[in-house]
Amino acid sequence: MPSFLPFKSTLFLWVILTTNCADPVSKETTKSTESVPVQAEIVVGANRMEEYLPFLEAKRVGIVANQTTIVLNANSTRSRFTHLVDTLLARDVELRKVFAPEHGFRGTADAGEKVKDGIDQKTGLPIISLYGKNRKPTREQLSDLDIVLFDIQDVGVRFYTYIATLQYVMESCAESGIPIIVLDRPNPNGHYVDGPTMELEYSGFLGLNAIPLVYGMTIGEYARMINEEGWLEEDVKADLSIIPLQNYTHDRKYTLPVRPSPNLPNAQAVNLYPSLGLFEGTQINAGRGTEFQFQRYGSPYLDPAIFTLEYVPEANFGAKNPKFKDESCFGEDLSETGYLSEVRLEWIIKAYQNTPDKSEFFNTSGFTKHAGTEALQQWIEAGWSAEQIKKEWQVDLEAFKKIRKKYLLYP
Repeated sequence: MPSFLPFKSTLFLWVILTTNCADPVSKETTKSTESVPVQAEIVVGANRMEEYLPFLEAKRVGIVANQTTIVLNANSTRSRFTHLVDTLLARDVELRKVFAPEHGFRGTADAGEKVKDGIDQKTGLPIISLYGKNRKPTREQLSDLDIVLFDIQDVGVRFYTYIATLQYVMESCAESGIPIIVLDRPNPNGHYVDGPTMELEYSGFLGLNAIPLVYGMTIGEYARMINEEGWLEEDVKADLSIIPLQNYTHDRKYTLPVRPSPNLPNAQAVNLYPSLGLFEGTQINAGRGTEFQFQRYGSPYLDPAIFTLEYVPEANFGAKNPKFKDESCFGEDLSETGYLSEVRLEWIIKAYQNTPDKSEFFNTSGFTKHAGTEALQQWIEAGWSAEQIKKEWQVDLEAFKKIRKKYLLYP
């Protein structure tokens, strides 16, 4: 197991990456029409080095990276994966600095925890936090760079902050006239589009644009949408290139080889996250402080006769201070739930209906930021069913799908 991966129990090897590639660096504007063999191995953009290394020659390079920024060592007998930063340095690329998103470069900080600038002990590279003093690279921080790479694994949920970081980095690069290359990675929730569309008045780091909760695009496809839909401030447009995936389709299951963040430990948590992430804006614990983050929910106030799972959240990796720390919670175990292709509202509705003091259930500001609208809370409080609520989403979802279609690179 590579020494840079802090999550020894979470390396999922369902997907094997390869370095066999032939396509050129792409500023693609059309969807790929090539057929994908059923058993073909998915090749991530980072592994397609011959397509982007020529553009880094004699360049001062910055990279936006974290613990997911890895490449497969297809023929290595020592370690299966290597961090892309280490790989680029070994190939004499002039890496000047690393920009780190929420959770930090090595992915160990809690959700919402501020990350400080620093020096990476292994490489000696400066680490510039994009989740500390500033969330957008400053002109000064980019002044000694000729090009920026972006390689971070997303999970396809609007309030997962890596896409906000992507947008801010693109904006800064555009303002400074610096090209940006996005190394594409699969979206493990890329097989569907669902959930409420964010209203722009609630724009923030948990959602910058009017997109659904689950938007069904890879991070490369989404970068194209940001650029072409005019979502960068002052009408700037980034000099954007995408290194596309090979052998990927949106309906193909993809299990991540490493945790994308501390509290998404496995494929089940990633698949449930769009639904259980809504609990973040409520007085319900969504498994933080346990080994089943986003695979269960509960609180001390739910009736144990109905909610038969009992657990005690404790301070642990990724959750130093979880909700209801050291208190017994009663809830529901979802770790055996089947593979989801929709946002499920039944659990949050059930928890709300069975909370004795409903006035304390929602942290209104936090819930609205996650939902992207006040309407979802209002519908739940009014006693609407999941089916009734989801019907209200459909017009916005269909409108978004028409826009989304223009930027898809994969079937």
